Amino acid sequence: MKIISWNVNGLRAVAKKNFFEDFKHIDADIFCLQETKAQDDQVAEVLKTLEGYHVYSNSAEKKGYSGTAVLSKEKPLKVTTNIGIPEHDTEGRVLTLEYEKFYLVNVYVPNSGSELKRLSYRQDWDKAFFEYLKKLEKEKPILTCGDFNVAHTDIDLARPKPNYNKAAGYMQEEIDGMDRYTRGGLKDTFRHFYPDLKDKYSWWSYRAGARGKNVGWRIDYFLASESFLPSIKDAFIMNEVMGSDHCPVGVILH
Repeated sequence: MKIISWNVNGLRAVAKKNFFEDFKHIDADIFCLQETKAQDDQVAEVLKTLEGYHVYSNSAEKKGYSGTAVLSKEKPLKVTTNIGIPEHDTEGRVLTLEYEKFYLVNVYVPNSGSELKRLSYRQDWDKAFFEYLKKLEKEKPILTCGDFNVAHTDIDLARPKPNYNKAAGYMQEEIDGMDRYTRGGLKDTFRHFYPDLKDKYSWWSYRAGARGKNVGWRIDYFLASESFLPSIKDAFIMNEVMGSDHCPVGVILH
């Protein structure tokens, strides 16, 4: 089973590029999309030509903002939106699908913002989302994926020193949030397989030709319960796939 996570930075925008060709070529069993920037009916309209997938979405109350969607060949046992906390549930950031052997949680973690205006909110979010995951994990293993909006360690971004504690995505408070996941029993699948691999990123700024120079950040992840790691055969980053400022990342299950 192949599962893909991709922040598309606007589903309607990416659909006008090579999205459908890429989708067909990738041929995943499950696609988790973030930052759809579309309401549920608009997501359904854009994706209506895709055959063989069940489509689920969670849109923000604010139009053209945030939002998540999942396309799954296998019909899940249950689909849940959000995490059950009103202050965190207005932006369409979480979509949970229950399968026989695991929970798949698609997430678009809030960005702290260019002036770090949401950094304290982001810390509240990280703690609440972690607690949500651990509650689910009591029932069955977790596989959570999406744009976590943080580079975890210095090999997860091209220029760690000038960005550390200065830029959203590499603040110590955000790193602490990721530490909470990884120390709390949710393992970074890419680092599980490739602990020291450098220069593999999933997001590049649109400025200064960053992508062409590979001046990027690895901020898109698959985190798995330790008990689920034996079910994962490989993890990968598809940096050759264009269309968004992020590229798809994925895992292969046995």
